[in-house]
Amino acid sequence: MTRIVTRGLKEEEDGIQGYIAHPDRAEKGPGLLLIHQHSGLTGYLKTAAYKFAQLGYTTVIPNLYHMLGYPAEQHIDRGTEIQNKTPDPDFVKVIDRGWRYCLSRNDVDGARVGVVGYCMGGRLGIHFVAATPDVRAFVAYYPSVRDEQPTKIRPRHPNDAAREIKCPSMILFGGQDRTSTFPIQQQVMESFHANGQPLEWHRFHFGNHGFASTESDGYQPYLADLVWPLVTEFLRRELIGPAR
Repeated sequence: MTRIVTRGLKEEEDGIQGYIAHPDRAEKGPGLLLIHQHSGLTGYLKTAAYKFAQLGYTTVIPNLYHMLGYPAEQHIDRGTEIQNKTPDPDFVKVIDRGWRYCLSRNDVDGARVGVVGYCMGGRLGIHFVAATPDVRAFVAYYPSVRDEQPTKIRPRHPNDAAREIKCPSMILFGGQDRTSTFPIQQQVMESFHANGQPLEWHRFHFGNHGFASTESDGYQPYLADLVWPLVTEFLRRELIGPAR
């Protein structure tokens, strides 16, 4: 069995703050960039990174808040506040730093790297992937897309960005999501269809917002386990198969 290496990433040593889990290998392989939810780089995402690494992915989670000037690994109490006063383009810039770090690694094949976003990270991931044509696959767990008008903090709606995505996507929503209600989910789906790329759309009528997070009030272990093989099979097809 391949050994899995895990460690924290430090700006002074690695160029970004965050976390990495990767197979101990010399050859290049697929990679993933995970974009964290509003509460920050919490424990369940480290567990997800480890599980992805077991499947062969070098998995990087940039600590967005730390790189935006809010040092700490987790911001469970302040995450929403920070999100609401930080412009989306600033988030995209630090996500891009994590992306470039991932691609710079000797164990990563730059033609086989995808993005997985959770909640806030799913919403921001839409903007990042739309601006980054080198992304080969995108998965969004219950992206926190709302019915809202442009502001200085959020100058562009994710639905507008989704139309520009150039890779296959998988979107996962729950029918009990109170952040992105059913009419909004329909709009998101139409926007992804409009980009002309393959789309896997999964909506679970009994699902909560945050169903995959052990740290969320909406956590549903049955649904998290049900979704995992859907996500991993999608990523396997797009990233572990022959490079395009």
